[in-house]
Amino acid sequence: MRVLAAGDHFVSPDLMATALEEEVRADHLPPPETTRLRLPWPVEPFGPVGGVEEASGTEEEVIEQLRGAEVCMTQMAPVTATVLEDCPDLRLVSVCRGGPVNVDLKAATRAGVAVTYAPGRNATAAAEYAIAMILAALRRVPGADAELHAGRWRGDYYAYDQAGVELRGTTVGLVGYGAIGRMVARILRAFDADVLVSDPYTEASTAAEDGVRLVELEELLSRCTVVSLHARLTEQTRNLISAQRLALLPRGAVLVNTARGGLLDHEPLPEALRSGRLGALALDVHDVEPPPDDWPLRGLPNVVTTPHLAGATRQTAERAARIVAAEVGRYQRGEQPRHLANPEVREVRA
Repeated sequence: MRVLAAGDHFVSPDLMATALEEEVRADHLPPPETTRLRLPWPVEPFGPVGGVEEASGTEEEVIEQLRGAEVCMTQMAPVTATVLEDCPDLRLVSVCRGGPVNVDLKAATRAGVAVTYAPGRNATAAAEYAIAMILAALRRVPGADAELHAGRWRGDYYAYDQAGVELRGTTVGLVGYGAIGRMVARILRAFDADVLVSDPYTEASTAAEDGVRLVELEELLSRCTVVSLHARLTEQTRNLISAQRLALLPRGAVLVNTARGGLLDHEPLPEALRSGRLGALALDVHDVEPPPDDWPLRGLPNVVTTPHLAGATRQTAERAARIVAAEVGRYQRGEQPRHLANPEVREVRA
């Protein structure tokens, strides 16, 4: 069996190959012939390639390395209709992300190629990061740090009207309640925060079991001091937090987005922040990545921002490599995949 480990500078091809070696060794399977390709992400930003979203590298280099391979293990390689057409031996693409947005699923299904994904591989990292962003925004940690490094001792931050807010007793709203949202809720409950959630795919009984309350989005926005976004980006959720919905937030509320930039309408944000309508904004994701030189949020003191790092832990990379390796092991053993993105491909056999 020939395998392409198309990694990058986060989930490296070496991590994938090592995880695959451990997988096949544990089952006493024949060792695969593994080719390694390193793609430029995250040193270079991802983007659309050949009709797929959030990919890294080129179709040409992937085709060159993938010809003759049955399996592609990857995170960011563009598996486009062109790639699939030029690589007829391909039978499985195992993507170590929460969704295979770098794969043309329709073309893969037409070609009889199974596509798997890795739900939850970064849930712990993303949940912890969301909590860190919430605390940083509530307690003005980045601003105070920058002031002190610049030689200014801001004792006035201790004044009542400048002081931060505790999580305990604060009402926090979570928009989206999947694996990451549920983990964030558990951590918030440990802080004694009151948690409201809005998610059309969540049952009220599930929320109640978790100690949170399921409400409509408009009610959540109007009642919460802190709102954190954890929904998937789809055509239905694009600009989910619009200018009209932003206006529902209580004055001085904190808005956090560690999910996808497209969930949030960015146009009204600068004025909302300058006027105090929005007390603070914490963004790990952006509508344009990286933000342009004339980014209107740059330099605003009540903005906490990082370059799409929520999932960036070593454990996430290691876990992702193990998940894709496990799917390849199932393929080699003649088993069905565990997380199949295109179930129309019914039989997946080595």
